[in-house]
Amino acid sequence: MCGIVGFVGKNTLKEKREIIKKMGDRIIHRGPDGEGYFVNSKVALGHRRLSIIDIDGGSQPLKSADGSLVIVFNGEIYNYLELKEELIKDGYVFSTKTDTEVILYGYQKWGYEVVKHLRGMFAFVIYDKPKDLLFGGRDAFGIKPLYYYHKDNKFFFASEIKAFLEHKDFQKEINTDPLKMYLIFQYSVKEETFFKNVYKLKPGHYFIYQNNNLAIKKYFEVSFSKSKLSYPKIKARLDKQITESINIHKVTSDVLVGSYLSSGVDSSLVVKKSLPSKTFTVGFNYQGFDECGYAKELSQKLNLENYSQKINPDDFFKYLPTIMYHTDEPHANLSTVPLYFLSNLTFKYVKVVLSGEGADEMFGGYNEYMESNLEKIYLSIPFSIRKIIRNIVKKLPKFKGKNTLLKLGLPFNERYVGHGTFMEEEEANKILAPSLQTDETIASLLQPYYDKVKNESEFMKKRYLDFYFWLPQDILLKADKMSMAHSIELRTPLLDTKLFELAREIPQKYLIKEKKTKYIFREVAKEYLEDDISKRRKCGFPVPFSKWLLEKKYYNLVKKAFEKDFVSNFFNQEYILDLLDKHYTKQSNNGRIIYNIYCFIIWYQVYFD
Repeated sequence: MCGIVGFVGKNTLKEKREIIKKMGDRIIHRGPDGEGYFVNSKVALGHRRLSIIDIDGGSQPLKSADGSLVIVFNGEIYNYLELKEELIKDGYVFSTKTDTEVILYGYQKWGYEVVKHLRGMFAFVIYDKPKDLLFGGRDAFGIKPLYYYHKDNKFFFASEIKAFLEHKDFQKEINTDPLKMYLIFQYSVKEETFFKNVYKLKPGHYFIYQNNNLAIKKYFEVSFSKSKLSYPKIKARLDKQITESINIHKVTSDVLVGSYLSSGVDSSLVVKKSLPSKTFTVGFNYQGFDECGYAKELSQKLNLENYSQKINPDDFFKYLPTIMYHTDEPHANLSTVPLYFLSNLTFKYVKVVLSGEGADEMFGGYNEYMESNLEKIYLSIPFSIRKIIRNIVKKLPKFKGKNTLLKLGLPFNERYVGHGTFMEEEEANKILAPSLQTDETIASLLQPYYDKVKNESEFMKKRYLDFYFWLPQDILLKADKMSMAHSIELRTPLLDTKLFELAREIPQKYLIKEKKTKYIFREVAKEYLEDDISKRRKCGFPVPFSKWLLEKKYYNLVKKAFEKDFVSNFFNQEYILDLLDKHYTKQSNNGRIIYNIYCFIIWYQVYFD
């Protein structure tokens, strides 16, 4: 696992060397074990290395034997030995034992189609000297990040946005266009980031930059089909494929591998099947917010060492600016903070860690994927009537079930936006400063995605949306940024392209059944874990932030941030202070909304104030 940087420019060779070194140093946390650079009159490429495979011989940038290609690569290719064997038969000669070289010669053999041959997590850029072009690709699900800056004839790329700050031609400007949707989703959902002219390369895409022209191509599409196999056969195949994926994610390493472990079924199954050297857990000293006990108990049963840590509110608030620095953009998923501390605990013991991300999207694990019988009955009422009821209910005082009636009174493409804080456009506009209020709707953002699955069930539509929004832009972003902040390679064996080929065929009736999410996955897990673990409901990383805000110390801390002068440039200051006061006096629970706003303010202070 590493960090990559690069740019195209007319700077002198001396300037290029100085700039690319500074860009690499800015993300040294991604690769403290080594550095390497390639500079010529056209481009500059840089690499910070975290040594995992071929520790002695895997330095980058790596050149092809004839010197015509140069690559910088971040990630792991789990089928690289198979690909290498195929390439050797075709006459390619390898000088290293790395997976990096496989991508390089794979490009020579398959061209841009090489991305379709790679099983793993990756972000890479190849400089093709004869064609004078840059070719960069990102893995199918977006496990590894890749950003680029494109303005006029300037083109930079990096694993993290902060690397661009070291380029003298980078114009750091805030982009407020994503702010409204950030408030609704709790993370940055647009292709252009909060930095003007800085974009994310989307998952399953590659770019070609040549003659000052940038082309973006899609090579992977999430799609669903229905297997005709019986339930027992699908279950047996799933068990076998999960085992294979976990095994290959563990063995593709020349260093010690550990695993994160919560109280949930996903990480528990990964630990049970992989039996890593050590497990790691964090929690809080609040009832219902601590998973350390469950993790310790399972580890003891499996004779594994478990390391755990309790997080207190003082540390939570103290390290939030550091966390916002590492996320690059404002990010308000509360679980990002415990993941930061979990990674901090882990890096003292291992370099590679397995985790359970991706299973919920793969196998239908979120509670929002289920609808109660009452909700199903209510949804059978014509939408026009539900819309009228919604408009009446909006004007009524708060009562039990009000939020459900409001939600079900919306069309589907506005009703489900993933797992961020649900906030309607109207509420977001109330929070924003008048100059930033817009008519932009959730529907306008999501409709192109829903159009591609318009004939699928609502359950499948939700999964599809989460594969493109929640998973890469929230779950995987925080997993990468928080682990790499501590120089740890995080691997996701339950989010694997081979496993997806099977998961996409599993009928809905085997995924959601008997009021259970992730039914068939849990049935597989039941063969290896005790019933209470395999049946446990999804809880994520619970964080008692709303409870902390009821304490004067933390209320005052947030209030001080809300009162800063620059805040009025982005938010209706009077309105957000009122939200905070109503939460503090227990008139309403506004904790999640407050956290969204607070994270943006902290992020802005880190990067702009």
